[in-house]
Amino acid sequence: MAVPEMIENRTFDEIAVGDTASITRTLREEDIQLFALVSGDVNPAHLDADYAATDLFHRVIAHGMWGGGLISAVLGTELPGPGAIYLSQSLRFTRPVGLGDAITTSVTVTEKRSEHHVLLLDCRCVNQNGDEVITGQAEVRAPTEKIRLPRIALPDVRISDHDGYRKLIERTRADAAPPTAVAHPCSAAAITAAVDAAEAGLILPILVGPEARIRAAAEEAGKDISAYRIVPAAHSHAAATAAVALVRSGEAKLLMKGSLHTDELMSAVVSSSTGLRTERRISHAYLMDVPDHPTPLIITDAAINIEPSLEEKADIIRNAIDLAHVIGIESPKVAILSAVETVNPSMRSTLDAAALCKMADRGQISGGVLDGPLAFDNAISEAAAKEKGIVSPVAGKAEILVVPNLEAGNMLAKQLTFLGGADAAGVVLGARVPIVLTSRADSARTRLASCAVAVLLARAATKASPGLPEGKALT
Repeated sequence: MAVPEMIENRTFDEIAVGDTASITRTLREEDIQLFALVSGDVNPAHLDADYAATDLFHRVIAHGMWGGGLISAVLGTELPGPGAIYLSQSLRFTRPVGLGDAITTSVTVTEKRSEHHVLLLDCRCVNQNGDEVITGQAEVRAPTEKIRLPRIALPDVRISDHDGYRKLIERTRADAAPPTAVAHPCSAAAITAAVDAAEAGLILPILVGPEARIRAAAEEAGKDISAYRIVPAAHSHAAATAAVALVRSGEAKLLMKGSLHTDELMSAVVSSSTGLRTERRISHAYLMDVPDHPTPLIITDAAINIEPSLEEKADIIRNAIDLAHVIGIESPKVAILSAVETVNPSMRSTLDAAALCKMADRGQISGGVLDGPLAFDNAISEAAAKEKGIVSPVAGKAEILVVPNLEAGNMLAKQLTFLGGADAAGVVLGARVPIVLTSRADSARTRLASCAVAVLLARAATKASPGLPEGKALT
């Protein structure tokens, strides 16, 4: 059993003038973000690299009081340590502290006052070059009783800033916002999603549904919809049909789900005579932004195909590879998931995985690197793959996760979201246009990211084949 690290103070009687103590800490981006979160100080000089480049120091710098906190840490843990009471502190900031700077903070006792056991200490912070960045003087009441306790372990705090989504949204701003048919936006959440996306410059909404209900929802949400076209439709089914018709006519370039059920919208989309089908199987993908995971994860299919056949899984993979290309992954690594990593004749998911990999070998699926069956841990963890002896260009590095069925995909995506702090931007692929699926549980960031993904897909499809994302339409 490991011996716990101890923390011990120095009492007033044990301390002599000239005694000193120090700690060294390297400034990380996470330190700045956490300090901003705790203090509420969101000055862009500390958080916005583009702004900081134009500011006085031409780089992101730490909050001044981050360095002041280091002085407090020395006083509270080293000299005098536990039991010390801060009375006053003066600080002079002489140089900025930037990312990667290693700051050594030291305090030195300059005076002892027996009355009330007060200490005066000179405080000094220097960077790795020996340059002073902060100086000052602290007045502290020293403890009179000895304290020795196990050092308290700090919680594992994760910063979830979803920077990938921000970059994704920024990429959409090069061109005009595409007209987007929003089917039945008759709730405050649905109207908010559409208007927020419009205000972010992502889409130009065409609101399709009962006009009175749309206006009531906008009033409830506090959103001004006076600038947006409303196409009346009597009810949700009619709204879905009318929204699809706007896409077929070319008036809308994207389709977005409002407050109707996904089945209602997709029923209009897959209609053989009036829908948006192509030769490609329609499927759903989540673009997951998972804290601490170095790359985006695409999970498919978690919303459309309940028990996909082998050929349907092939189209699901093709759709996901197209999505990966659009977000900048040139040759995505595709893991076909099962509960095990070996082919088992009793498990259909493993047989499908083997067949799909052979299809890729023969050129029937292209644009990515496939491997499977792989269990989830072997797909995303190189350590787990190594432990199992799996040698594969995909194992431990997967960027697309192909699940056996809808239930598995839905549970996986929601576990990552609600237990892992991930964001899940959802989009429907394989139709004439991308379809934005949002949920009332989605954050504003997720809703915007879903729209951004759809916009990028639509632009890529227009460049490849105007009017159709893949193949020709089925009418």
